[in-house]
Amino acid sequence: MSAAKDTNRDYNEVEIALNRLQTHKGVQGIVITTHEGTVIRSTMDNIQTPQISTLVTPLAARSKGVVRDLDPEDELKFLRIRSKKHEIMVAETKSYLMIVIQNPHEL
Repeated sequence: MSAAKDTNRDYNEVEIALNRLQTHKGVQGIVITTHEGTVIRSTMDNIQTPQISTLVTPLAARSKGVVRDLDPEDELKFLRIRSKKHEIMVAETKSYLMIVIQNPHEL
Protein backbone atom coordinates (compact mmCIF):
# COMPACT_ATOMS: atom_id res chain seq x y z
CA MET A 1 0.00 0.00 0.00
CA SER A 2 1.34 3.45 -0.85
CA ALA A 3 2.08 6.17 1.69
CA ALA A 4 -0.76 8.32 0.29
CA LYS A 5 -3.27 5.51 0.83
CA ASP A 6 -1.95 4.97 4.38
CA THR A 7 -2.34 8.70 5.10
CA ASN A 8 -5.89 8.77 3.73
CA ARG A 9 -6.84 5.69 5.70
CA ASP A 10 -5.36 7.18 8.89
CA TYR A 11 -7.19 10.46 8.29
CA ASN A 12 -10.49 8.64 7.76
CA GLU A 13 -9.95 6.62 10.95
CA VAL A 14 -9.24 9.83 12.86
CA GLU A 15 -12.41 11.52 11.57
CA ILE A 16 -14.58 8.51 12.39
CA ALA A 17 -13.17 8.23 15.90
CA LEU A 18 -13.46 11.99 16.45
CA ASN A 19 -17.10 12.06 15.42
CA ARG A 20 -17.93 9.04 17.56
CA LEU A 21 -16.14 10.35 20.67
CA GLN A 22 -17.68 13.83 20.47
CA THR A 23 -21.11 12.31 21.11
CA HIS A 24 -20.07 10.68 24.40
CA LYS A 25 -21.41 12.27 27.54
CA GLY A 26 -18.80 14.23 29.49
CA VAL A 27 -16.32 14.68 26.63
CA GLN A 28 -15.05 18.24 26.75
CA GLY A 29 -12.55 18.04 23.95
CA ILE A 30 -10.31 15.93 21.78
CA VAL A 31 -6.79 16.68 20.57
CA ILE A 32 -5.07 14.50 17.99
CA THR A 33 -1.32 14.92 17.69
CA THR A 34 1.69 13.30 16.10
CA HIS A 35 4.04 11.50 18.47
CA GLU A 36 6.19 14.63 18.39
CA GLY A 37 3.30 16.82 19.62
CA THR A 38 2.27 18.50 16.36
CA VAL A 39 -1.48 19.01 16.43
CA ILE A 40 -3.31 17.25 13.62
CA ARG A 41 -6.86 18.06 14.68
CA SER A 42 -8.60 19.47 17.75
CA THR A 43 -12.05 20.27 19.03
CA MET A 44 -10.64 22.54 21.74
CA ASP A 45 -9.84 26.25 21.60
CA ASN A 46 -6.54 27.79 20.47
CA ILE A 47 -5.32 28.22 24.05
CA GLN A 48 -6.10 24.75 25.40
CA THR A 49 -5.00 22.81 22.31
CA PRO A 50 -1.26 23.66 22.39
CA GLN A 51 -1.20 23.43 26.19
CA ILE A 52 -2.64 19.91 26.16
CA SER A 53 -0.44 18.83 23.26
CA THR A 54 2.71 20.23 24.86
CA LEU A 55 2.07 18.65 28.26
CA VAL A 56 0.42 15.32 27.44
CA THR A 57 2.56 14.22 24.47
CA PRO A 58 5.83 13.92 26.48
CA LEU A 59 3.90 12.33 29.35
CA ALA A 60 2.65 9.63 26.99
CA ALA A 61 6.16 9.13 25.59
CA ARG A 62 7.61 8.78 29.10
CA SER A 63 4.84 6.36 30.09
CA LYS A 64 5.58 4.30 26.99
CA GLY A 65 9.23 4.15 28.04
CA VAL A 66 8.34 3.07 31.58
CA VAL A 67 6.18 0.22 30.30
CA ARG A 68 8.97 -0.90 27.96
CA ASP A 69 11.56 -0.65 30.77
CA LEU A 70 9.42 -2.83 33.02
CA ASP A 71 8.92 -5.43 30.30
CA PRO A 72 10.72 -5.07 26.95
CA GLU A 73 8.10 -7.27 25.29
CA ASP A 74 5.21 -5.05 26.37
CA GLU A 75 3.96 -1.75 24.94
CA LEU A 76 1.68 1.06 26.06
CA LYS A 77 -1.66 1.18 24.26
CA PHE A 78 -3.79 3.40 26.49
CA LEU A 79 -3.12 5.88 29.30
CA ARG A 80 -5.79 7.19 31.67
CA ILE A 81 -5.29 9.91 34.29
CA ARG A 82 -8.07 11.08 36.58
CA SER A 83 -8.04 14.19 38.72
CA LYS A 84 -10.80 15.87 40.72
CA LYS A 85 -11.96 17.89 37.73
CA HIS A 86 -10.90 15.99 34.61
CA GLU A 87 -10.05 12.67 33.13
CA ILE A 88 -7.37 12.57 30.45
CA MET A 89 -7.29 9.54 28.21
CA VAL A 90 -4.58 8.93 25.65
CA ALA A 91 -4.82 6.26 22.97
CA GLU A 92 -1.75 5.61 20.85
CA THR A 93 -1.50 4.30 17.31
CA LYS A 94 1.57 4.04 15.10
CA SER A 95 0.63 7.35 13.44
CA TYR A 96 -0.86 9.56 16.14
CA LEU A 97 -1.99 10.11 19.74
CA MET A 98 -5.64 10.72 20.48
CA ILE A 99 -6.08 12.73 23.68
CA VAL A 100 -9.58 12.94 25.14
CA ILE A 101 -10.46 15.29 27.98
CA GLN A 102 -13.67 14.58 29.83
CA ASN A 103 -15.49 15.61 32.96
CA PRO A 104 -15.80 12.47 35.13
CA HIS A 105 -18.77 13.98 36.96
CA GLU A 106 -20.88 14.06 33.79
CA LEU A 107 -20.57 10.34 33.07
